[in-house]
Amino acid sequence: MDAPVLPASLYTVKAIAILDNDGERIVSKYYDDTYPTAKEQKVFEKNLFSKTHRANAEIIMLEGLTCVYRSNVDLFFYVVGSSQENELILVSVLNCLYDSISQILRKNVEKRALLDHLDAAFLAVDEIVDGGIILESDYSNVVQRIAVRGDDIPINEQTVAQTISNKLQVLQTAREQLKWSLLK
Repeated sequence: MDAPVLPASLYTVKAIAILDNDGERIVSKYYDDTYPTAKEQKVFEKNLFSKTHRANAEIIMLEGLTCVYRSNVDLFFYVVGSSQENELILVSVLNCLYDSISQILRKNVEKRALLDHLDAAFLAVDEIVDGGIILESDYSNVVQRIAVRGDDIPINEQTVAQTISNKLQVLQTAREQLKWSLLK
């Protein structure tokens, strides 16, 4: 028999979460009313963490939801969608989230660094997904949008040291991008 065709929808992401190695919430954003209260969300996150913190896979079906995840040092990154959602789309959102956070933290992806840059992490989540709709899947665009640049200050208000510092940052970023493109 033919499977029923589901209507197309832009609302693909139900939740994004970043948990620490104890399963405690660091960053969390829910986009529908599957878990309407903070208490229900925390119970879901504890259950999700308990099922994934020792697993080697990157995808799990939990409570009728498709969850893709990735861990690094003491952080766990999760993207949650419906059971019918394409896993590759969710993985692209997960990779964008992880790579954006990695760039923001200058490849030092761990809890302490994330807590120091929590504002940028929330901005990255908001740039990637809005209301469950995927807005961006290229991490370089996300990082570029949330970066606070010294170029925004008029040149006559910058000191010589600020101008030199801005130029050095541009050169450092270009060098890192070239290094990572050669390593791929």
